[in-house]
Amino acid sequence: MTERQKDRPWLMRTYAGHSTAEASNELYRRNLAKGQTGLSVAFDLPTQTGYDSDHVLARGEVGRVGVPVAHLGDMRRLFQDIPLERMNTSMTINATAMWLLALYQVVAEEQGADLADLQGTTQNDIVKEYLSRGTHVFPPGPSLRLTTDMICYTVHHMPKWNPINICSYHLQEAGATPVQEIAYAMSTAIAVLDAVFASGQIPEDRRGDVVARISFFVNAGVRFVEEMCKMRAFSRIWDRVTHERYGIEDPRQRRFRYGVQVNSLGLTEAQPENNVQRIVLEMLAVTLSKDARARAVQLPAWNEALGLPRPWDQQWSLRIQQVLAHESDLLEYEDLFAGSHVVEAKVADLVGESLAEMARIEEMGGAMAAVESGYLKAQLVSSHAERRARIESGQEKIVGVNVFETTEPNPLTADLDTAVQTVDPAVEARVVEDLARWRDTRYQPPFNHPRPCKALERLKEAARGTGNLMAATLECARAGATTGEWAGALREVFGEFRAPTGVSSAPVAVPAEAGSALAGVRRKVEDTARDLGVGRLRFLVGKPGLDGHSNGAEQIAVRARDAGFEVVYQGIRLTPEQIVDAALAEDVHAVGLSILSGSHAQLVPDVLERLRDAGAHDIPVIAGGIIPQGDAERLRAAGVAAVFTPKDFDITGIIGRIVDEIRTANKLDPLEVTA
Repeated sequence: MTERQKDRPWLMRTYAGHSTAEASNELYRRNLAKGQTGLSVAFDLPTQTGYDSDHVLARGEVGRVGVPVAHLGDMRRLFQDIPLERMNTSMTINATAMWLLALYQVVAEEQGADLADLQGTTQNDIVKEYLSRGTHVFPPGPSLRLTTDMICYTVHHMPKWNPINICSYHLQEAGATPVQEIAYAMSTAIAVLDAVFASGQIPEDRRGDVVARISFFVNAGVRFVEEMCKMRAFSRIWDRVTHERYGIEDPRQRRFRYGVQVNSLGLTEAQPENNVQRIVLEMLAVTLSKDARARAVQLPAWNEALGLPRPWDQQWSLRIQQVLAHESDLLEYEDLFAGSHVVEAKVADLVGESLAEMARIEEMGGAMAAVESGYLKAQLVSSHAERRARIESGQEKIVGVNVFETTEPNPLTADLDTAVQTVDPAVEARVVEDLARWRDTRYQPPFNHPRPCKALERLKEAARGTGNLMAATLECARAGATTGEWAGALREVFGEFRAPTGVSSAPVAVPAEAGSALAGVRRKVEDTARDLGVGRLRFLVGKPGLDGHSNGAEQIAVRARDAGFEVVYQGIRLTPEQIVDAALAEDVHAVGLSILSGSHAQLVPDVLERLRDAGAHDIPVIAGGIIPQGDAERLRAAGVAAVFTPKDFDITGIIGRIVDEIRTANKLDPLEVTA
């Protein structure tokens, strides 16, 4: 038997970073020693949204969902003893992508690296931030300019770097169907390429070089046959768009290159051990088919619905990839699905429907116009509401959540306090202290940076003009400027942007038919409003801090609206003070706080205290998010009326519970309403 030539495995990464640059550097070096073949850097929310660690909005968020990088010193420590010239580094960063790439470049230069040899990816897709992830800073126009300038810079100076990852990953987590995921990502890619070629920075004969560096970052859900077909559809549409719209003749430059993180928000808190087989199935969707195989794969850990994974959990996910690549015979064969009439029919359907949706977006003026009008956001909120309704009705089954719920005691979670990694609350104070020290000493030995004020003024001057902003950004990096200073300078010129929430325009997903659970809750809402002597109950849904995962908050807001509440929802990124001011101004009957980033321990008690100081003792506060059991108990002890986590999938039931808490807070007798 002849030996088959095996394909080279995909890049294996683990999305990682937390606490401090030093702690994250240690984690990276440990993961590389375990056989990881690339780095995937998670930045904390202040870094992603252009704030320094001591900004009021950064409180409770520092080092929680990623590593804080506030200046060149942090970036040096993050990659200490890691030769960047030999590394393939992915950075999940969008609004501040230009700034983080500049810091990375300067550190690489200090290591003696040749810029032409640097390999990696900056996500740099701002469109999906307006739709799903919520780490946008500037309005769409200036944001697209930052993206465009960075792409043009890398094509000329860092030819092996992927300057943008068109990211449909978060679209799926926000409710996108496969057709919406393909159509919205492709429409974003068209908007970006149109802007790059219109900028005049790319000669006609180098268009192919630009297209060849565009990569994609996609999501793979558990419906792995459909997901595999989705990847093939992506590939065909990209080939067609780049050939027909942009005239790229070289098929190698038209290749659909993508990395994948399999679905994290689809992992369950209930029976979390089931997440292992979900992760495996999702990985197979992007590895089984050679013609649509991912270029890089990163897998979440089994316990991500519970909290921050430990190094051992991340190692388990890395080993899942390694077993498939090195123990199985997968890489020895040509495409397993070539010629399958089932696969071909599904791919053809996805291509046809996606092209039709892309045409609709084109008629609206393209992806940026569809963002600004609220169309894309409303479509996602609607799709997500429909999926939630299918889960609640049992039409869509999730093992351990709404079917097969009985379980043996789980030894993996017997001690919940040690089942996840916890970030020491004292870390934030140390990071803030280090930042103050950097500001005070950056001009002194051994750093001797020039004072950043002149560099920041030149950045603002460049932003008011039309030139490429990368040179001015690099000057700020070399001058020791901070993340907040760089973003603050651009905020002065560009302003900020609050994206449409999509809540008011979302259609009803669950009709309140006679005898239904929602009809019963509607009667409770009406009866409670009557008992309180008000026209309608008013409910404020708040997103304190920098957590931009708004899917849960939006679904609660939509269902509360459909149950008869008057809903106050102002979107993401609010301070506790702003939330309390709105609650008092709108005279609401309850406040719901949604946080997935781990900052609940600081921000929720702050809201409670401010309400009490204002004399609003009768407004119950409800908290929801990824909240460990111990934290939930502490929040309830502090006065939170109820805590809901991802295992609480019955949204109508949650709304009913909120009505009960309003009655309790106002000393009304309980209502028993049969559905």
